[in-house]
Amino acid sequence: MTRASSHYPLMVVGTVAIDSVETPFGKKDSVFGGSASYFSYAASFFTAVELIAVVGEDFPGEYRKVLEERPIGLEHLATRQGKTFHWRGKYGSDLNTAETLETQLNVLVDFKPELRNDREPEYLFLANIDPNLQMDVLNQVKRPKCRFVACDTMNFWIEGKALELGKVLKRVDMIVVNDGEARLLAKEANLIKAARKIQRMGPGVVIIKKGEHGAFLFQREQFFALPAYPLEEVFDPTGAGDSFAGGVMGYLAKTGDTDFENLKRAVSYGAVVASFTVEDFGLERLRTLRAEDIESRLANFKRLCSF
Repeated sequence: MTRASSHYPLMVVGTVAIDSVETPFGKKDSVFGGSASYFSYAASFFTAVELIAVVGEDFPGEYRKVLEERPIGLEHLATRQGKTFHWRGKYGSDLNTAETLETQLNVLVDFKPELRNDREPEYLFLANIDPNLQMDVLNQVKRPKCRFVACDTMNFWIEGKALELGKVLKRVDMIVVNDGEARLLAKEANLIKAARKIQRMGPGVVIIKKGEHGAFLFQREQFFALPAYPLEEVFDPTGAGDSFAGGVMGYLAKTGDTDFENLKRAVSYGAVVASFTVEDFGLERLRTLRAEDIESRLANFKRLCSF
């Protein structure tokens, strides 16, 4: 078991969940999931990360032990009376899109994250949660000690809490969204134009995830396009986007560099880590992953993309 560090350069606030997932390759109930779970596990291959989330009394002890395998700080993983956030979804032939069958917010409804004064991060990621919760955490971190803040969001918040989300965007350095979310947020079909409009909302860096088609990176006027790592077998795409963001932010926190060339490398690392996540249900593939596996696949990825 890897002991968590007393210093956490990176912090994430998001969900820790118990999922039920069905794909063309199988069906599993009670899968360990949640945006903060995938993000923190992926980021931990690069740096120590502090996880801020809430679970219910039904949260299995073995799931907590999974997180304890990595340098992940759990002092902000609160346990409250009630049930853990639960998501049930299904993937059809299009593995880029999940059909949400059921969402139970449970203890997440009344969650009010409170940061310890001695746990101010240098890098912060606001995973896909209510913009009001994202703002609660933003208001508790101090600049310039917190050097770089990034966020994620989804259609539900873009449509239902546009005003609150807009306030968050004004205060973050980077946003990571998928192509559908980018189009909805910018009200623009063309992804290049959509990214430029989102930049004007606040975040100077915009990353647009395109599933099996890769990702776009924008910083100021600069642009980078990366394909997805080609895989013959994909078992469960759940958490791929969060793992991607974890890889990106973990690498940035490790290197302390947010210039464009390093952002390109970070996006490449994120894509590689995400390519491992989808090879099994939940966090299972990441649990067997080694740092040398990441480097080996990254080297192969570079060869595939070079011409």
